[in-house]
Amino acid sequence: MKDIWNKRWFIMIISLLFAILLVVYIDSTQTGFVTQGEPKQTKQTANEMQTISVPLQVSVDTDKYYVVGYPEKVKVTLEGPNALVTSTVNTQSFRAYIDLTNKKTGKQTVKVQVTGLNNQLSYTINPAQVNVDIERRKSRTMPVQIEYNKNAVASGYDFGSASVDPQQVEITGARGEVDQIDQIVAKLALPNGLNHSYERQVMLIAEDKKGRQLNVVINPATVTARLPVSLSKKTVKLNLKPKNEDSKKVYSVTAKKDEITLYGRKSALKKIKDLNVDIDLKGITSSTVKNYFLVLPEGVAKADPPFVQTTIKVKDASK
Repeated sequence: MKDIWNKRWFIMIISLLFAILLVVYIDSTQTGFVTQGEPKQTKQTANEMQTISVPLQVSVDTDKYYVVGYPEKVKVTLEGPNALVTSTVNTQSFRAYIDLTNKKTGKQTVKVQVTGLNNQLSYTINPAQVNVDIERRKSRTMPVQIEYNKNAVASGYDFGSASVDPQQVEITGARGEVDQIDQIVAKLALPNGLNHSYERQVMLIAEDKKGRQLNVVINPATVTARLPVSLSKKTVKLNLKPKNEDSKKVYSVTAKKDEITLYGRKSALKKIKDLNVDIDLKGITSSTVKNYFLVLPEGVAKADPPFVQTTIKVKDASK
């Protein structure tokens, strides 16, 4: 036995066993110890959950079919490694879609699918299913009608024929909707008291015979609508009409100008030969200069000047 302890190989074996026991002991007493690199690794592999809204795409033969009823967007909740979820949300390198390639026409419920996601991510979709109405596609070309409130044009102003550009548009949609179209309307909203020509970009609306708006695509969606507004003018003679004279006085009334220019609708001006001006002499006892504002006939917007300057001479009737 004493000889064994003197053997070199025996001492090496004993030393190795002691080293192994020491390592095992240290490892068992330091279970909470981690290297500096481990917290970073743990952070990278931690799970995260995020919800984003993404456009809902439709796989269908758009030359033959028209689909309505589905939402524009769906919510997708992603769960997986932190860095991967963040990258996917930022790039949105996936798509949500419904596949209608083998579906029949009519109303039906279809499953929303997702493609392009990393297989390390799990996901849920809200809504998971959507209701759609698949109909035969139809297109037609129609003229654009324009509507506006004529009473919004200022009194005395003429307005011409309203116009739109372009005059015709193309309508596309489900056959059932397109067949119901009665007219394509550009509704031009005029400001009250409009006294100048007016031009605006106007959204188009497809309406049925009852005035209900239909769900179709109009191309182009807007038109340029124009309404010409004008003011005609005419110079007429003034016809002074004194009233409320004092019988004890003698009056001489003259106007600085015997003509005046009227502005208004052409049809109204055409009927006017001269303009009567009431000269109220009540209370005037001596010669004076006085302005009388004009009372404009219907269809006349303004006069230039808006008043008549008169010279009134007064003397006693007994002289």
